[in-house]
Amino acid sequence: MYSWDLAAYDSRTISPGWVLVFAMPSMIVDRVLHVPTPAVRSRGPPTTDRRRLAIDHSVWLSSVQKDGERNVQLNDDIAMLIYSMSVSVDGFIADRKGGFGWTVPNDEQFRFHIEQIRGLGGYLCGRKLYETMLPWETDPSMRDHEPQAAFADVWCTVPKVVFSRTLDSVHGNARLAEASVAEEIAAALAATDKDVAIGGAGLAAAAIELGLVDELRMFRNPIVVGGGTPFLPPVTENVPLDLVETRTFGSRVIYERWACSQVGS
Repeated sequence: MYSWDLAAYDSRTISPGWVLVFAMPSMIVDRVLHVPTPAVRSRGPPTTDRRRLAIDHSVWLSSVQKDGERNVQLNDDIAMLIYSMSVSVDGFIADRKGGFGWTVPNDEQFRFHIEQIRGLGGYLCGRKLYETMLPWETDPSMRDHEPQAAFADVWCTVPKVVFSRTLDSVHGNARLAEASVAEEIAAALAATDKDVAIGGAGLAAAAIELGLVDELRMFRNPIVVGGGTPFLPPVTENVPLDLVETRTFGSRVIYERWACSQVGS
């Protein structure tokens, strides 16, 4: 029903041994999603400010807690939808020829990716990204060395939802998407108290257009490619961002965390 063969990666151009393109949930935005039962979630200690998942996807709605209404605390944090990938300085995740060999992480960055994946409770991806990452779950040779074996272990534990028109079945810890992007995101967040990632430029673009991506995590590589597949889609309205964290690796790759600011609250 839905066309989501949209990941911007061609498995012919890169070895699955170092494909580390991660999409994840982050930022705290009020939004409206299709969920079976409304859920109340709060950040930190009990407070009258809380966010409720409601019917009809679009944007979360903030409201004031009614007298006597119970507040639910989720480990001092709200599970978020994160979109994270390696990019060039000029904002592309693949160059004009579709290549992205310049995104190969060094050992330090690879270990960092392992820790980020370990913190995920779900991952939504398009077909190409799913197929590129599948060897981590099905190919024993991917475990021949450390830290590849450690990455394979954590990747296999993450439940995945694959958006595809052409696949009849998927393997490993994955299932095919059965609902809309908004509904699958809501279900993934409801199923875990951890963050959820979304990967593939096209699929992430759909979530961004719906206002559902909470945080952008970029690994900015020291290269200008001048064109190709952009990390972000065109937008019709400004999206204010808050810089949450930066880190520079020994490879000169700069990690940036950007929280999508609330607008009109």
